[in-house]
Amino acid sequence: MPDTMLPPNTFAGRTAIVTGGGSGIGFGIAEELARLGATVVLAGRKADRLEKARQTIQQQGGQALAVPTDIRDPQQVDQLVHQTWEETGRLDLLVNAAAGNFIVDSDQLSVNGWNAVVNTVLNGTFYVTRAAGLRMIESGRGGRILSIVASYAWTGGPRTVHSVAAKAGVVAMTRTLAVEWAHHNIRVNAMSPGPTDTEGARPLWQDPADEARLLAKIPVGRFGRVEEMAQAASYLLSPYADFVNGEVFVIDGGEWLGKGLTS
Repeated sequence: MPDTMLPPNTFAGRTAIVTGGGSGIGFGIAEELARLGATVVLAGRKADRLEKARQTIQQQGGQALAVPTDIRDPQQVDQLVHQTWEETGRLDLLVNAAAGNFIVDSDQLSVNGWNAVVNTVLNGTFYVTRAAGLRMIESGRGGRILSIVASYAWTGGPRTVHSVAAKAGVVAMTRTLAVEWAHHNIRVNAMSPGPTDTEGARPLWQDPADEARLLAKIPVGRFGRVEEMAQAASYLLSPYADFVNGEVFVIDGGEWLGKGLTS
């Protein structure tokens, strides 16, 4: 597989905010955007993780800023966008990769548990999208917005009612804003990754039996790779995808189609 899918400097002169950019798929996307010339602004709650990610990108020759932000707080979100604008002079791309989830039976889910996930995944995504979108509109240059969702947003998923509802809301928001903001030259899309080999996800299949059970649901028979998710995201954010708007791109090896597959 080639190191990168798009031509060098595809995003030269562009600035991208990536929430959840300190680790996992969010960091992979930020890393790819920086490699393709963008200045990336990494946002998340854990300052030490963000700083480590920033240093990694800088060591690879990219440009990155780390701005600790709790996206559940609209004031912190406004400060994130303001600081991005002040330090880079523009805002062209937004990746909503921050997430939160835990497994729980619906009858055991507390109000606090519900709010913990919905406030991050749905409300936080809206806060950042609104703040960034207003800047993009004000600039007159438009922009590109990509949110990370999950296929259970349209299939449902046992023991994830809080996350399912939040992700479904993000899908609806994506399609609504894609129509409302298209005349501002803002394209709004989403991407639905399948099980991906990240540091955070790996504990889910440490047990060989769990790994076999998860792989049995994926028709292509393997987990996704972060670089695959990053390359797909970079395409959706690039000028090559300017006629893609309001779409949810599924990249999961057919996992959502193969529910219940056992062989």
